[in-house]
Amino acid sequence: MSDPPPIAADPTALLAVDDLELRTKVVMEGVRSGLHRSPFSGFSAEFTEYRQYTPGDDLRYLDWRAYARSDRYYLKKYEDETNLRALVILDVSRSMSFGSGEHPKIEYARTLAATLARFLHEQRDVVGAALFDERVERVVPPRWRPGHLQHIYATLTREPSGRDTALGPALTEVARLCRKRTLLLLISDFLSPVETWAKELGELTAARHDVRALQVLDPAEVDLNFGRAAIWQDLEDGATHYVDPAQARAGYQSRIQAHLEAVKNTFDHHGALHHFTTTDQPMADSLVQFLQARRGQVSSPATTDGKVPA
Repeated sequence: MSDPPPIAADPTALLAVDDLELRTKVVMEGVRSGLHRSPFSGFSAEFTEYRQYTPGDDLRYLDWRAYARSDRYYLKKYEDETNLRALVILDVSRSMSFGSGEHPKIEYARTLAATLARFLHEQRDVVGAALFDERVERVVPPRWRPGHLQHIYATLTREPSGRDTALGPALTEVARLCRKRTLLLLISDFLSPVETWAKELGELTAARHDVRALQVLDPAEVDLNFGRAAIWQDLEDGATHYVDPAQARAGYQSRIQAHLEAVKNTFDHHGALHHFTTTDQPMADSLVQFLQARRGQVSSPATTDGKVPA
């Protein structure tokens, strides 16, 4: 008999831990391990030029080849050498309360959000958090100071409100809040039509904000593997529908694949990064892939029928 998977690799076991901060510590260890094995670091800026070493600089960025040629110490210089300013934006609309297993999407998504905040905080970047449904409901402004991370954790624990998703107005509000250039980390199921938020996304990227989206779906939302026929209630508008998954699956899968492709294409069109994951994936793996993703790169987990969302 094989050993059971460690808690960090099992989303169901990890989400059974009630304490968000403890959960985040476990995921963060997996993220550190994943990044350590990779030649890339998370949220790396684009290399632009060299500059000469000065005492106090981070020795990790010394270029030894340049030293061998010139007998002088040089560092690779990046576009943004100052501390990063970031805002983690979490969808808390009612659709995020769906879960075909023991835990809803929101628990998985808020754990990702909290871990990203911790990752940035440990880099001494200024980070904040915002929650949205039909509008931006709560905001913790980006800061770096003792106790700030615990404030973010407390804010992220808010339950879905029962309201519809209105990503377009929420992005407009984010643009108003972020006057300075900011790394915007959007975590949502992005199930609303792209035409309701594409314009607002374009306005954010036109303002030179670095927008990166992490789309989180339940596996059953991808393959409609709900079991037997039953009456289902729409989590956002309350309408009820009779659904026979066996009959509806083929048409549904084509529609969800088309929607996933439209979401990705919209982000690509506006120069924003998009990464897709499902709640059965180990959280540390999802975050490492997200941290290392590059624009236009497909790095999505396969669906249960073997397809990869575009």
